Amino acid sequence: MENHKLKILIAAAEVTPIAKVGGLGDVIGALPKALKKLNLDARVIIPFYGAIDKNKYKIELTGKNIKVGDDSIDLWQTTLPDSAVPVYLIEHGLFNGREIYSNALADDASDINKYLFFSNAILAGLKAINFRPDVVHLNDWHTAAAAGLLKTDYQNDQYFKQIKTLYTIHNLANQGPAGQNNYMAEGILNADLVNTVSPAYAEEILTKEYGAGLEKILAKRKKRLYGILNGIDTDFFNPETDQFIKQNYSGKTLEKKIVNKTALQGRLGLPPDKDIALVGLVTRFVWQKGVELITKKFAKLNCQFAFLGTGEKSCEQALLKLAHKYPAKFKVLIKFDERLAHEIYAGSDIFLVPSRFEPCGLTQMIAMRYGSIPVVRATGGLKDTVISWSDSLLINLSASGEGARRVKATGLTFENFNSDEFYKTLETALEIYYHQPKVWRQLQLNGLKQDFSWKKSAKEYLKLYKKLLSKTRRRTPKTN
Repeated sequence: MENHKLKILIAAAEVTPIAKVGGLGDVIGALPKALKKLNLDARVIIPFYGAIDKNKYKIELTGKNIKVGDDSIDLWQTTLPDSAVPVYLIEHGLFNGREIYSNALADDASDINKYLFFSNAILAGLKAINFRPDVVHLNDWHTAAAAGLLKTDYQNDQYFKQIKTLYTIHNLANQGPAGQNNYMAEGILNADLVNTVSPAYAEEILTKEYGAGLEKILAKRKKRLYGILNGIDTDFFNPETDQFIKQNYSGKTLEKKIVNKTALQGRLGLPPDKDIALVGLVTRFVWQKGVELITKKFAKLNCQFAFLGTGEKSCEQALLKLAHKYPAKFKVLIKFDERLAHEIYAGSDIFLVPSRFEPCGLTQMIAMRYGSIPVVRATGGLKDTVISWSDSLLINLSASGEGARRVKATGLTFENFNSDEFYKTLETALEIYYHQPKVWRQLQLNGLKQDFSWKKSAKEYLKLYKKLLSKTRRRTPKTN
């Protein structure tokens, strides 16, 4: 195996920047590039949606009238921008719509047929282009059916005999449209190995609280269930070179970060004050993200708040109501704005992630990259990435600087999904900010030193691929 260049096909519903809705697209856009750097032959396959610009991405026809059961597809090819990673696109009438999913939550019933066909077409397309991967890496419910198809419809085809499957759960709560079959469950049962996007979340989903109704099915695969933390694009999210922010800075020039705070205050219409703590939040305003924990009580805290995101109307309205009532305290922007997101990371002193559950979470990693201290709920990937301040209380919190250097924490966490607990944790963060400046600086430096690159994550995926290929037993297909 050491002399064999591993061939990996990553199948998903989206990939950044060609066709993106959310975090799934970001993962699929980054992981194969990192695998390529590890000398793997990593390729991506997605549907050819009507919204994809054929000319912008120089997409060329590579296979025509490829049979998929009684139907057929055309297969196109391009590469991920700024890389040599091949991307295959399956063209069929089911994918002609302008939207990737039938609605923003990807749970419209019409998506069942679309992605069941896509799962079948993935395998048919492989044979047509004569690319036989060692591992087909499936992602979320949209591609889950392919794991079962390899063991049924394709089981007697020698071409597919040795292909293994890894099934990655990005968010267990998104199980697709309700139907006769739960394809998320089938992916879990039929894949050779299963993983999710953080070690803590892999443990949590075995419980009723986090299992989203699939905890018993997951328990059957417990010995084949792993957690690998997602990475972030450390070139794109880099305060030293970020072109979106007012002032670039690094760990050695952290004092320059203040320029971004005053610039953000000015842009948002918050009272200008370089000394007041600025608290940021960039997220989807939805049930999962726990934004309802932020109540009018938070207006009592000695800080300003800058929130950016879109989502459910009830969440948006609750935050806008706070901003209307306390205009000198809260600024809430209901939109997607990449530049402003970067400005909040760079301008904020503290960053909030109060999620009910969080498979991985990326914003807390990005915040640390920019020297903004995360205050997060200890769940899923948040627990895995934020070294909690409470673990550092063994040291003597002196102002001498010696105590500060011994701090290992990168942020503050709270355990229970509770507004009062969240409030008290943020209050503690503010006390450190105002009264322990040397400790605060050490927290920032600790966060800046964390390695959240895809290089680290890709090495973990490589271990799983090798583990797959060391196993030869083919399992019997299952349905839930």
